Amino acid sequence: MIHNDVLSLSLIALVGMYAGTQNVLAGGGSFITLPSLILLGLNPLAANMTSCVALFPNQVTSAIAGRSLLSDVGPIPFRHLFLISCVGGAFGAVLLISTPVTIFTRLVPWLVLFATSVFAWGNFRRKPFQAAKFVPPVVLMSIQACIAIYGGYFGGGIGFLMLTALTIAGLPIKPAAANKNFLAMAMNATAVLIFVFSKQIYWPAVIALGLGGIAGGFVGSWLMNRVPDKLLRGFVILVGMTLSVWLFIR
Repeated sequence: MIHNDVLSLSLIALVGMYAGTQNVLAGGGSFITLPSLILLGLNPLAANMTSCVALFPNQVTSAIAGRSLLSDVGPIPFRHLFLISCVGGAFGAVLLISTPVTIFTRLVPWLVLFATSVFAWGNFRRKPFQAAKFVPPVVLMSIQACIAIYGGYFGGGIGFLMLTALTIAGLPIKPAAANKNFLAMAMNATAVLIFVFSKQIYWPAVIALGLGGIAGGFVGSWLMNRVPDKLLRGFVILVGMTLSVWLFIR
């Protein structure tokens, strides 16, 4: 049963604000929105689509903020990776809406566990990435295509997967982060264009989460140098692991 009263949607807006703040400071906002939407009464498939659409404006602002740092990756023009991300995101979105709810419900615990593991590894690895001397362009583009398909389908952990690939390919961390944000926006843009036509989208929650996420972006920018990022990242991992266990036993 979907709870769509004013109190429930107000709480969802607060969740969106926290998720938007979390995305700016450490990433992983979807780990907060997904269980919140399931508790609201949405099935996991609808919750995933609704969360993706709702948090998209937050991704756009993050991508635009770092556009001056965008860079080609070795011999690969950035526009090629952008196109691959758009196509892959669309393919993943079509794959998602073609997945029966019952099957996706069984997949979600494993997807959340995978995404949480990637998030934890990306945040708490002991050594920085070492740039490879040579990564064949076809390999990097193939990796980006796979990440984009996964991004359109579920999306958890795509930031760290892309950051890993881009830095191993030799890109410095700041341009890699800017590229990552823009490519994530690209794959989600095509996914959102497909999701908006789905009957699974719960628009009251999209509006509430979206407005909260935009506000959270401003809050996150203000808190950037005021809150220990490891504390926030640790909280995301705790939420992800708890969510995984809950989804496995529910």
